[in-house]
Amino acid sequence: MTDLERQSLQQACDDLITQHNSLLLASLSTDGKVDIGYAPYCRDEAGFYIFVSELAKHTPNLLSNPQASILFIEPEASATNPFARRRLTMDCQVQQISKTAPHYNHTLDALATKFGEIVSVLRSLPDFHLLLLKPQHGQFVAGFGKAFSVDAAGQLCFHSAS
Repeated sequence: MTDLERQSLQQACDDLITQHNSLLLASLSTDGKVDIGYAPYCRDEAGFYIFVSELAKHTPNLLSNPQASILFIEPEASATNPFARRRLTMDCQVQQISKTAPHYNHTLDALATKFGEIVSVLRSLPDFHLLLLKPQHGQFVAGFGKAFSVDAAGQLCFHSAS
């Protein structure tokens, strides 16, 4: 694989994240039931921040079982084949960010910049939690026969045959 091909694949993986304002989120309840939902997010070097209500099934799941799987997937309308949609999955550890943490307000300000006035309204509600989804590893699928491991920073791992 050439350097140009590697760069193109990495760009396609990065684009999946940057072209979405929300992520799909799988969580596990205390009684072992899987739930899937979504949440708007903002990202920094630590991971993906979501601001979620206790009314959503995934919030108590994530608070009691701090693991999640997230998915970014190519829209069906732009996919050439529904069986080979580009997608990135990441396994994440979940950390609740305390309202007294130094970066709590800064992160909510970043969410407000990205999503507007609604974040101010949500900030006033007592049942919302700021959670950090810290990627551990993942997989990027670029099409048929094109699956690559991804590290915690979202970088594709290209293994050379030796």
